[in-house]
Amino acid sequence: MRAFAELLDRLSLTASRNAKLVLVRDYLRATPDPDRGWALAALTGDLTFDAAKPAMIRKAVEGRVDGVLFGWSYDYVGDLAETVALIWPAPPDRRPNREPELSEVVEALRTASRAEVRGLLESWLDALEPKGRWALLKLMTGALRVGLSARLAKTAAALMRPETAPTPPSPQGREAETALAPVDVSDIEEVWHALEPPYADLFAWLEGRAERPSPDAPGRFRPVMLATAIDETADFPKLEPTDFAAEWKWDGIRVQAVLEGEARKLYSRTGDEISHAFPDLMEALAFEGALDGELVVWRDGAVAPFGDLQQRLNRKTVDAKTMAAFPAAILAYDILADGAEDVRGRSLRDRRARLEAVVASHAGGRLHLSPLIDYADWDQLARLRADPPVGAAAEGIMLKRWDSPYLAGRPKGPWFKWKRDPHVIDAVLMYAQRGHGKRSSFYSDYTFGVWTEEGALTPVGKAYFGFTDEELKQLDKFVRDHTVERFGPVRSVRAERDFGLVLEIAFEGLNRSTRHKSGVAMRFPRVSRIRWDKPAREADTLESVMDLLDAIESGGGRIAKA
Repeated sequence: MRAFAELLDRLSLTASRNAKLVLVRDYLRATPDPDRGWALAALTGDLTFDAAKPAMIRKAVEGRVDGVLFGWSYDYVGDLAETVALIWPAPPDRRPNREPELSEVVEALRTASRAEVRGLLESWLDALEPKGRWALLKLMTGALRVGLSARLAKTAAALMRPETAPTPPSPQGREAETALAPVDVSDIEEVWHALEPPYADLFAWLEGRAERPSPDAPGRFRPVMLATAIDETADFPKLEPTDFAAEWKWDGIRVQAVLEGEARKLYSRTGDEISHAFPDLMEALAFEGALDGELVVWRDGAVAPFGDLQQRLNRKTVDAKTMAAFPAAILAYDILADGAEDVRGRSLRDRRARLEAVVASHAGGRLHLSPLIDYADWDQLARLRADPPVGAAAEGIMLKRWDSPYLAGRPKGPWFKWKRDPHVIDAVLMYAQRGHGKRSSFYSDYTFGVWTEEGALTPVGKAYFGFTDEELKQLDKFVRDHTVERFGPVRSVRAERDFGLVLEIAFEGLNRSTRHKSGVAMRFPRVSRIRWDKPAREADTLESVMDLLDAIESGGGRIAKA
């Protein structure tokens, strides 16, 4: 456990991407099985414990420490794991060097009942030093927050392969060495969903001790191809419109539908299986192969707003009423496997022809073809991007080279995304709360509002990014200097007609919401500018926000036919 805690600590304090790769690579090389496999599973988000909940952790610490003191400490520190790690009182008879191993912790938590977890937690916290306690709690809650993506962790695993590996001794008793080919992260992603933690077969392959694990399991996830954001000034002069297919960037979520034999799977773009939340869709799909597309709610021949799709997301189960009210469908824009044939190496032009044939032969209304946009030049495409016929259902345009194969990752050049400009409003800062991790000492989460007809402020959203480190310090000082009330970890900030801080808020979309007092919910809000120059009374009104919502909704939603 000590080596894993040291890894997490150093990752949390390291900003450099390359330095993080070296830290993880060296850990994986030096740590034996199965500890390194469980660590890799934790870093990639593939290790969760249903019996370990934050509420149970709070109860455990309140059994050892005064509850009010713990509450004040948690408010100040802002991170549950860090607070408990620092405040937990070590027993006077704690035995040194009897720290649990990472594999010991994982295997115990995987089999323990909810009633047993608290006792295990307390015994481990008693045995560990503060850094180990912090790592243990991060592991149990799954919230590592060390600035490492799942793909970056897999990239580090690819780097651990040595240049050579020993071969079996010859009859003369001599050992030889054979050169090992480098491993790319896409090679790991290709087999990832056929592996199970603690990944002994993966490490055997990476170290040259075994063959590559087979990626051919039916229903497997294929690593997705991603687009790069286009630079309008630098990229367009070098690109020919005839080389690219253009289609709408749909306002849904990216999915991969795989039907191979008895296997029927629906994956998110990160490889999480979400089939259980969309049984109606999976039952209606009827093809053999793997399709790439956008999951949407389809109603009356149109793509419904993203808010409708949110009613179906993040559910463990879904009832018949919800399925009927929010029918899910896929807008397909690529094919990865046509029957038993892997077609990712073929050109987009060839894959598109195959996709059109699959969709044309599919009955029912749950699989649709993402149509191509007919355009002559970049200027015409820019006008369509600014005012798309599909209205709120499109958040921009995708450009894909006709001759491009389907490549894992984000290669520069084959695919571009050209998102629409965000919506912007001016809102007044109302509440602030401390952040987590590196931001736990700053008020970095901001609730903002707009003026009602009665002259009061009503909250319309919450943002916690979009500003620089220097701006964060300025915002934090404003919050501390102008706090008028406190509600636990939340501070109410002075916000009046004649005094208040105006934030320019950028966001991708608006939806009607019965859960919010204002009646609206924003999609991806962020602080785009701090308006130190603007009086609070000149911030936007709820009426203007609702007018914007009406304009978005009246923009259509039907697919523009090519």
